[in-house]
Amino acid sequence: MDEQRWIRQIQKKASEPAADALVSKYYKEMYGFHYKQTMNVDLSLDLTQELFIGALQAIRNYDSSKASFRTWLYKLASNRLVDYYRSKSYRYAQLAQPLGEYEVEDTHDFAISLEYKEDVQKVIGIVNGLDAKLQQIIRLKLFGDYTLPEIADMESIPLSTVKTRYYAALKYIRKEMEAVHDA
Repeated sequence: MDEQRWIRQIQKKASEPAADALVSKYYKEMYGFHYKQTMNVDLSLDLTQELFIGALQAIRNYDSSKASFRTWLYKLASNRLVDYYRSKSYRYAQLAQPLGEYEVEDTHDFAISLEYKEDVQKVIGIVNGLDAKLQQIIRLKLFGDYTLPEIADMESIPLSTVKTRYYAALKYIRKEMEAVHDA
């Protein structure tokens, strides 16, 4: 497979064409993963760029016998998001961000987009308050579209533990969302 060849070329020779090919293969997918969790184009671009810079710098540590490259990227991206949401820059951005950064196509779609974005931001806020282990599972399942068995393998924990944590986190998120909607 080309991917394994690219990785070896990067690890052994720091091959720029191989790095470009590897980044190109996963860029849209990783950007989408970030965007689903931030709902912010510029921030998603920044996080995606940081992800690939970090991944290429750490690629010597990547071991294909432990996980696929795609899985390794998702784990790095998820950890980076946890770090970002804990950062001072995130807390500052929340204080400084204007409410509407939307392109208005028609008022009905705009209202739905605004409501969707607000709900997603509320869910993300709740997820950010969870323990890091729960965040990892929720992010991989909801935003990375991984199955629970895949997450168990990635995290090297029993499937029953992943299920327990996932469903407990979902229950907590639902409860918090209902409290927000009732307020």
